[in-house]
Amino acid sequence: MTDVHTPERRSKNMRAVRSKNTSPELLVRKLLFARGLRFRLHVASLPGAPDIVLPKYRTVIFVHGCFWHGHDCYLFKLPQTRTDFWQSKIKANSERDLRNAETLRLAGWRVLTVWECALRGRLRQDKDELGDRLARLVRSDRESLCTEQRHIPANRVAPADMPAE
Repeated sequence: MTDVHTPERRSKNMRAVRSKNTSPELLVRKLLFARGLRFRLHVASLPGAPDIVLPKYRTVIFVHGCFWHGHDCYLFKLPQTRTDFWQSKIKANSERDLRNAETLRLAGWRVLTVWECALRGRLRQDKDELGDRLARLVRSDRESLCTEQRHIPANRVAPADMPAE
């Protein structure tokens, strides 16, 4: 299937895709701030430049878009053009994410991943519940954390496994 946009238009569209201050990231920041948590943003000295860093709790939060980070959920759909390129790109992003998370863990940081599907779409989580859950998790002593709708690998924790207050 051919691209519906001209190369110039596609280039313009791709340039507009932000990596910082995305809508999901702004929502997570708002939820954390409303619950009294203070943080730093995009700390370049840490592996992967986490979206949100809570030094007091030695916790970092990555807010991942389901497409760009290859999340196996209903929001992810591989483009029908340049399939090999996109498979390679998304696989490399996922591998980099795992390396960065492991490096952070080895350095004594707790890693929390919030997936886009937890924040938008038909299966999104209630914002107040999600904010409360995130605040609880940040203040807990859990080693590794994740918010999403399905079971995940051992190095991540699904919502059903999150501790109650």
